[in-house]
Amino acid sequence: MSSTDELEEWEFIGRRGNQPSRLVPGAVLAAIPEVKALADTAGRELRFDFLDDRAALRMLRLRHRDEVAMFNAGFKTGTPLAIVGFGASVYWGGVAQYWGSSTARTGYLAVAAVVVLVLLAAFVRTAVAHWGDPVRQNLRARARKYRELAHLARDKGADVPAHYPHYGPYPFAATFHPEVADAEPDYEEGLS
Repeated sequence: MSSTDELEEWEFIGRRGNQPSRLVPGAVLAAIPEVKALADTAGRELRFDFLDDRAALRMLRLRHRDEVAMFNAGFKTGTPLAIVGFGASVYWGGVAQYWGSSTARTGYLAVAAVVVLVLLAAFVRTAVAHWGDPVRQNLRARARKYRELAHLARDKGADVPAHYPHYGPYPFAATFHPEVADAEPDYEEGLS
């Protein structure tokens, strides 16, 4: 049941997992006066109705897709970088540094540095494309605030599961951009 197409009506996939979680209804959150007041304030600030069940469910499903896209992008560019960087270091330590010709050693270092720098540039470009996308940042900002609301409701006695909605606090990726129109984030394979 790992595909979002196979989920029941009120389920979403939590972070780094394939177990579906059930949406906590907005009425449960709104039953706590402090949460309702914070949801109203945050809703005006982030232009989102946190107590609307369908909107919250859509946001959580999009956030899962965002998490998967970020992981895939990091894996596709980070794995070759790690393998080539490690291999170049081991080869240098075991073989290339003992070559008799300083020209051959310098040539090896130049080629290895160029390859590692190209892979590092691809990694940074992909990271910037994911972290810097304002549409995705708006999604993360809303998911962060929703998480705060859910945790506040649980602390005040509401029936909310621990760690719900199973996403982290996003300390550096939750900038809201009010000038950006709401749109579905782009999850094309070229960027992910």
